[in-house]
Amino acid sequence: MAETIAHARGEALELVGTRQEEGVLTLILQNPPANALSIAMMDALKDALDRARDDHAVRVIVIAHEGTVFSAGHDLKEMTAHRRDADGGRAFFARTMALCADLMQAIVHHPKPVIAAVDGVATAAGCQLVASCDLAVASGHARFATPGVNIGLFCSTPMVALSRNISRKHAMEMLLAGEMIDAETALVFGLVNRVVTREELNRTVVKMARVIASKSPLTIRTGKEAFYRQAEMRLADAYEYTQHVMVENMMARDAEEGIGAFIEKREPEWRGE
Repeated sequence: MAETIAHARGEALELVGTRQEEGVLTLILQNPPANALSIAMMDALKDALDRARDDHAVRVIVIAHEGTVFSAGHDLKEMTAHRRDADGGRAFFARTMALCADLMQAIVHHPKPVIAAVDGVATAAGCQLVASCDLAVASGHARFATPGVNIGLFCSTPMVALSRNISRKHAMEMLLAGEMIDAETALVFGLVNRVVTREELNRTVVKMARVIASKSPLTIRTGKEAFYRQAEMRLADAYEYTQHVMVENMMARDAEEGIGAFIEKREPEWRGE
């Protein structure tokens, strides 16, 4: 039994490749053609994110992909196979959705910024994955959709990430129509930060990641957590919360060092303290 579990874990880890350089960890979805978010794929991705949390060599995480599809969302064949279960698949469906929710929240609550690099199609939970990342860069070949409505399954969980990234009208258009939008439309909607050529995609993402990686890791961690927490608060509560965050941030060694370096016109030396 232990060997079987170890083998399954090894297979799952192969679904997500890794590359690390100059503080940037790239996680590569490598189960084309669909790069579907199966149980194994989500386990592997979450495991890689969890391991990066306490790795001080990692400052920024990039989620990229092999093939022409970033991710087509949940593995519908895997889910359909479980309709033969005694409960009609209910327990497996619940497990799938719970794991997906955990994965998306792991990205949002991760202390390191996460950037999606999209050079293909991202649909349903794949689109949700892009929306859950802190930043996203797309090539002109990227396409996005929440097409569940077309197969009788409204994209309710992708809706959570989508509606927190783009306007309600744009989110509802994608959710109700289920149609594919191109990269330029995704840029207008606010789903991605930039659209570049396929040839420029990796260079743009690496440059963006390295700029962020050059900052104080303490400051980035503090700011990312505060951003998502205050976004859910009333205006007065958000100001009350963030003023305390700024006071604590000012007391940090990196803030003292950064301000001193600015005044003295020199490069700061970050310690993450």
